[in-house]
Amino acid sequence: MSKSDRQVEVIEKQTVFQGYYRVDAYRLRHSLYQGGMGAEIRREVLERGHAVLVLPYDPVRDEVVMIEQFRIGPFARGDQPWILEVVAGIIEDGEELEDVVYREAMEEAGIELSHITHALDIYASPGAVTEQISIYCARTDASQAGGIHGVAAEGEDIKVIVMPFADVMAALADGRINAGPVIVAVQWLALHRDEIRQRWLE
Repeated sequence: MSKSDRQVEVIEKQTVFQGYYRVDAYRLRHSLYQGGMGAEIRREVLERGHAVLVLPYDPVRDEVVMIEQFRIGPFARGDQPWILEVVAGIIEDGEELEDVVYREAMEEAGIELSHITHALDIYASPGAVTEQISIYCARTDASQAGGIHGVAAEGEDIKVIVMPFADVMAALADGRINAGPVIVAVQWLALHRDEIRQRWLE
């Protein structure tokens, strides 16, 4: 059975929680690989909007602009909650993705970007969350990056950390970079770094 032939029958959809995020509960059936429709199942899904993530890279200095901030997920699990990440933000209604990239880079890191390059789109946790993250890489001047940033009204307290590319790879290898979308972005840069440097430095 091809993907285009598969079906999902929604029996019921209810919003069971509405707060900072929304939780919807579905009762549904879906096509089975061996044919026919499966039994009814119930699934809850977290609806938190969609996001963009940008990896600011300086091809001259071979440096990446990272950020560090408090995250509730690791804290609630009992882990160290200050996470090494890159610039990211939620897409508001009617916003163009690249506009979000520029805005968040200024708000979270105080940097300007150019050569905005779309890398790929991912689902961070497709078993439970609707969020799709569009990952970008962009050129910046890392010599101008540093300090503490963020929107105070949103409770943001963000430290900018400029890291040589080799140090980023070491942080990936030893587990200091442990946020899934950031791992994807860094690995994308590792795969495309030579091409990016050649193209951006022409």
